[in-house]
Amino acid sequence: MKSFTIFTLAVLLSRVALAQQQTFLANPDASEVKMTLKTTHEVVNGTFHLQSGSLNFDRSAAKISGSVVVAAGSGKTGNGSRDKKMNKDILEVEQYATVSFEPRSYAGVIAPLGDSTIQVTGIFTLLGTPHEITIPILVHLDATAATAKAHFVLPYIQWGLKDPSFLFWKADKEVAIDLFLTGGLSQ
Repeated sequence: MKSFTIFTLAVLLSRVALAQQQTFLANPDASEVKMTLKTTHEVVNGTFHLQSGSLNFDRSAAKISGSVVVAAGSGKTGNGSRDKKMNKDILEVEQYATVSFEPRSYAGVIAPLGDSTIQVTGIFTLLGTPHEITIPILVHLDATAATAKAHFVLPYIQWGLKDPSFLFWKADKEVAIDLFLTGGLSQ
């Protein structure tokens, strides 16, 4: 009887430990990546297509890994000539087809179910150059599904992208990004 109790306790504890490690697989068709760039004459809003997103996280050790990859040439702002210039001159999509974020760690607590706000630190790669950044993310976990929402600002000029300003049309030196990922959750 004592052996059975120890065995049962070991099985239950191993299930709890396994539940701490989970994988989030984003659905590219249901996820959104939006950008907002303020200029002297207008606010430019655009969308990009999520190419892939897979995150492995361990709630017991604040470890996170994986990647979120966006197709750089998928940007749409509602102005074809601006999009063409953005792809060719700013994002240089012929040479750099993707923009990515690879999380390395997080601060905060991810609840087993419901909402949690965490600070995720990782590497944001733009024009092939890695930049460390910390992004606040609101995570919502259900039994088999999850969402992640983030709003952050990128200093794109400081990070080496060409300034799109010309003559009397001036653009901010930072671009706001709104990320919404939705997908499945597994152990």
